[in-house]
Amino acid sequence: MRIFAYALIALLMALPLRADDLKRADLTIATQSGGSFHFDVEVAATPEQQERGLMFRDKMAADAGMIFPQESDRTMEFWMKNTYIPLDILFIASNGRIAHIAPDATPRSEKTIPSGGPIRAVLELNGGTAAKLGIHVGDTVSFPGLGGVR
Repeated sequence: MRIFAYALIALLMALPLRADDLKRADLTIATQSGGSFHFDVEVAATPEQQERGLMFRDKMAADAGMIFPQESDRTMEFWMKNTYIPLDILFIASNGRIAHIAPDATPRSEKTIPSGGPIRAVLELNGGTAAKLGIHVGDTVSFPGLGGVR
């Protein structure tokens, strides 16, 4: 019976989270050049949601993303194992400023992508979005809990 339970847990972990399983929120990025871009993001709030992230997804809307908020600043690493779409990974400081961008992360790669220092949140967007929209390190992310932004 124990083996069956472990097999069931493993099977459930392999299934992708459906978009409707996660809370959604509006997020805005204001660029230093004056641009303002809005995204409809899924909020990966629990450890299980954060572990799964965007794994097993084969598409994402152009104005969508996923944010991984943290309760306190910490150094983080991400990887793309079981992630089928290229992603821009934006590491965000507690003041809401983008501290580091890992552009076009390679799908299914097991190479770790470090935050480069303590951060408060990570935002994943479709690969190439940051370059296309002119989003750079130092731009500001407006999302509840970051830099006092509501």
